[in-house]
Amino acid sequence: MMMEIEEISKYEALPLLSLNHVSLLCRSVWDSMRFYEQILGFVPIKRPSSFNFNGAWLYNYGIGIHLIENPSIHDFDAIIEPRSINPKDNHISFQCRDVGLVMRRLEDMGMKYVTAVVEDEGNRVDQVFFHDPDGYMVELCNCENIPILPLSSCSFKPRLSSFNRAAPAKCGFMENAMMESLSMEMLNISF
Repeated sequence: MMMEIEEISKYEALPLLSLNHVSLLCRSVWDSMRFYEQILGFVPIKRPSSFNFNGAWLYNYGIGIHLIENPSIHDFDAIIEPRSINPKDNHISFQCRDVGLVMRRLEDMGMKYVTAVVEDEGNRVDQVFFHDPDGYMVELCNCENIPILPLSSCSFKPRLSSFNRAAPAKCGFMENAMMESLSMEMLNISF
């Protein structure tokens, strides 16, 4: 049964602790393991023996990667013909200490990558995007350069119309839109 968004907001958030793992289908567990070990520094860990399919579990940086081999994965167009490296596409991101070193190592390995820069209030984040052997996109960045601020700490100025995309100095368009939506919901509460 699918709940509407309005119904979900009546409940408390689920009692989550943290992100545990990301599960990825792959053509070859061996090739994918080698990529995640040698390029990203993950370590193979024990996997439950009750599984009756080929796969591998890897762990590092407080997160697991579960690889599931699916030889028929070539049925998925995105894997056969990898999409271009697009920073706005689905991806998994890891913080790193030295983005320049990442780019040099990727060049040494002959890997294609795309870079991007995000700037906010004098802070700069350098990003490097590339694909794993199955076409999944990975980002390495120095994202810690932009502080994580709760929306409540951002100044809020209502927009005059939904087409006016001007955002206040402290928050971006999406943060401002979320605050406006919350404010409108609070006004609509009847006692």
